[in-house]
Parts: sequence; structure tokens; C-alpha cells
Amino acid sequence: MIIPCKKIAQELEKELKKEVLALKKKKKSIKLVVFLVGTASDQLSFVKIKKTIASRIGVRFEFINIKETPPFEKFVRLIKETSHDPETTGIIIQQPLPAQLSTDSVYDFIDIKKEIEGHRRKTEFFSPLGLAVLTVFRYLYISPKIDKNLFVDMKKDINGLKKSLKHKKIVIIGRGETGGKPVGKVLTNAKINFVSTNTQTINPTEYYKEADIILTAVGKKVVTADMLKNGVVLVNMGLRHEGGKLKGDYDEKDIKDVAGFYTETPGGVGPLDVLYLYKNLIDAAHMQK
Repeated sequence: MIIPCKKIAQELEKELKKEVLALKKKKKSIKLVVFLVGTASDQLSFVKIKKTIASRIGVRFEFINIKETPPFEKFVRLIKETSHDPETTGIIIQQPLPAQLSTDSVYDFIDIKKEIEGHRRKTEFFSPLGLAVLTVFRYLYISPKIDKNLFVDMKKDINGLKKSLKHKKIVIIGRGETGGKPVGKVLTNAKINFVSTNTQTINPTEYYKEADIILTAVGKKVVTADMLKNGVVLVNMGLRHEGGKLKGDYDEKDIKDVAGFYTETPGGVGPLDVLYLYKNLIDAAHMQK
């Protein structure tokens, strides 16, 4: 059965619109700044999606596209200046960055109350993608009604999620910076046990066959029906192009009769991921005076 991520996203977006409107009534400025180094078409496409959602919920959006890779010092100076601007509520850096700039230290130049993707140490923010995955868990195991209560609050919801997933065998396939790694970090913060597999894992299919939940974040077809236990939950985060179409890490026609629940691609956790980015931005606006 398809997990109705699109319907969940539509409901959560309505709630974000209300929150943005309430902040505006209090004369609170809300502005997201997105940095992108390069001109890769897929990255530009992701930025466009974020801009569209910003327009729909009423958030100001600024896109800083640096087409040629700058020196590291120049790049972080621009980030720091943007962070110091009182008009800026939150900043994200579109990944992946060129190798010369690819280090977690770039996030240290963003004010901790404006670094809304949860990269900095001692941050109050959690990865939007990780929260999107927890929302799917919340829908499946705690609250199947599609409403604003599906928004995950880590402080309030950890115990319920831990209890619901206590006896579930969870496998994450992939450990990339934009997929498996941030999701694994959120699950670890929530004290939810999982096994992480990657290209170095010996006989990974042995883990897949025992898994109750598989989270895929590779960008290649890595899961087929013969690898799965009947009734498994499949949540895809990877993206690949095949025959002019966007697909995930499994073919939906192949696994639909084996999986108990699965996400579609496109239209799976991606829309939820973007909405949590804006949920974090709204929370950042509340934190800032």
C-alpha cells in the first residue's frame, strides 16, 4: 500500500501557512537564503521546488547562486555576512558542494539560530529529512489520521516513537551527506536502533531479508522483491533517472505485492523534507528577537 505522503504534505503545508501568517501579524520577518555553488540542473531543480513552497506559504526567498567555485575564505565570508543580516531568518547550503568547499566547518559561519538543517553541534534543529522519515513512522505506527498532529516534535514525541519502533528491525541503505547520514543522526538522537549498510557491507541482503523497515538513500536500484520480507515497509530517499522518468531505489511495480507499505517516487518523503525545512525556519523566527 502506498504511504500517502502527498496528502500528508498538503495538510502540513496548510498548518505552515497559518504559522507564517501569525508571525506576520506580529511584524516578524521570515526569510530563507539558499546558497548554491555551480549550475547543476538537478540542484537548480531542488532550489526551484524550495522557492515554490516559499511562495505558497508566504516566506521571503533569496537565492545566491555562485556559478564558479570561489576560494573557501571568500565563500564563508559571504555566508557570515548573510547570517549577520537581521533580515535573514535561516540559511541553507545546497549540497553537494565542490570538493574544495565540502567540509562541515562551513556551517560554523552561520548563526546557530539560523542554521536550520541541524548540522552544527548543540543545535536545536534536526535534519528535515530525518523528521520527514519520523513523520512516516508516526503515521504508520501512532497516528494514522492525516492532520497537523503528524508534525513531529522531538521533545514530545521521542518516547512514543521509541516505544512503537522498539521491536522493529530497521535498515538504512546508504550513508551519504544528503540521505542516510542525516536520517541516521536523527534516529540516533531519538534512540531508535537501526543497522546501516553501504557498499562495504558484506552480504547486505541478509539484513534486508530480516528488516521490518528499510530506508533507501542511494540513487540506484538497490532493492528488488526477492530481497524482502513479506510486509516490509519501504521508504525511499534516493533519486535516479531512468527512461526519462524520476525513480527511487526500487521499482514500485516490482515490490508492491511484497511490501506492506512503500513510498512513491516522486512524491514520497521529498515534499515532507521541504516542509520540515520551513517548519525549522518558522521555529528559527520564534527564537530570534
